[in-house]
Amino acid sequence: MSTSLRPDRDAVALAVSGLLGGLLLWRLGLHTQGGRPFSAPWITLVPVTAMAGAELLRRNAPRTALTIGVLALVADQFTRGSLATVLMFTDVMYAAALYGTPAAARRLPVATLLVTVASTIGFLAWFRRPEALLIGLVIGLVSFIPALTGVSVRSHRTAADAARLAAAQTARLAEMDRIQAVVAERARMARELHDMVANHLSAVAIHSTAALSIDDPETSRNALKVIRENSVEGLAEMRRLIGLLREGGEDGAPAAAPTLASLDALVEQANVNGAAGGLVCVLEDTRPTEAGPLPTPVELAAYRIVQESLTNALKHAAPGPVTVRLALADEVLAVEVTSVSGSRPGPTAPGSGAGLVGMRERVALLGGTFAAGAEPDGEGTKLWRVRAELPVRERESRE
Repeated sequence: MSTSLRPDRDAVALAVSGLLGGLLLWRLGLHTQGGRPFSAPWITLVPVTAMAGAELLRRNAPRTALTIGVLALVADQFTRGSLATVLMFTDVMYAAALYGTPAAARRLPVATLLVTVASTIGFLAWFRRPEALLIGLVIGLVSFIPALTGVSVRSHRTAADAARLAAAQTARLAEMDRIQAVVAERARMARELHDMVANHLSAVAIHSTAALSIDDPETSRNALKVIRENSVEGLAEMRRLIGLLREGGEDGAPAAAPTLASLDALVEQANVNGAAGGLVCVLEDTRPTEAGPLPTPVELAAYRIVQESLTNALKHAAPGPVTVRLALADEVLAVEVTSVSGSRPGPTAPGSGAGLVGMRERVALLGGTFAAGAEPDGEGTKLWRVRAELPVRERESRE
């Protein structure tokens, strides 16, 4: 309810219309009753004017307007009466139920119903004639029906406001979900792009540095061969990513994601790339031979973890073995990659730290565990170990 007492346009229009209607009825000599204590025609204009004033307060001060309206209606019963006064009172009662406090909206229909019933019984007992029921009917039409209508309209407006609020909240939640989906998709694309390209570019950087620093035709030829192979494979990976972004490319067929069956080729390529640095990559797959393919997200995550671990070994590992181990037990796929931690002679490639972040994110999305760090092997050699445990059953239940 507004705290300002300045009437709105609707209130002014109703007050002016009611007052003019009352003046017209008075001028024509049309009244609702006769034989009243104040029978002078001009006195009828006093309740009409008071009721018009109540109309001005119908929205900004509905309680005050109703009080003035009740007093004006009672005063009108002691005059010759005006239909304009009665009609304006119905609007004041309607506005009191519509714009008043919630407590007033609850009480007005009950109070007006009780007044209607009590008046009907009272007039019936007084006049002892069936026509007395008409008086109760008029009281109900003037008080109870407008109050009930006001409460009904108020309920519909409240429900509409609640629906609009719910719609606005739903829109905000949808926008938040959209933003989160965009952020998640950008992070996924960043991981894919890094895992696809970093391995090949690292090999290109290391072998190109070797070709430039060693003045030997055979070394340069081998380096250029490795550079070309990695460039071609890197381009193929980029085409695959672009195909995914284009929803499968022009033919609409989705590009196949790498699986654990491709690890042999990945390890072989790592041996070629790391031969100049003294790296020897070995794959130890202890999974049961009867085990079928794992869910696609699990195989893709495991492949990318091995790929990034081999890339990090190519960049930073000291000469020695690089071992890739796969094991499957209790519906958990264990992926472990170990390499010799330390420095090595020859060219290296700088790291950005994004690889470990990407591997940790992949494992977290599948609900697994991830650990990476240097640790002794018990023989005086310091190893860099990357280990990830990826649950299989949980992922299958989500799909």
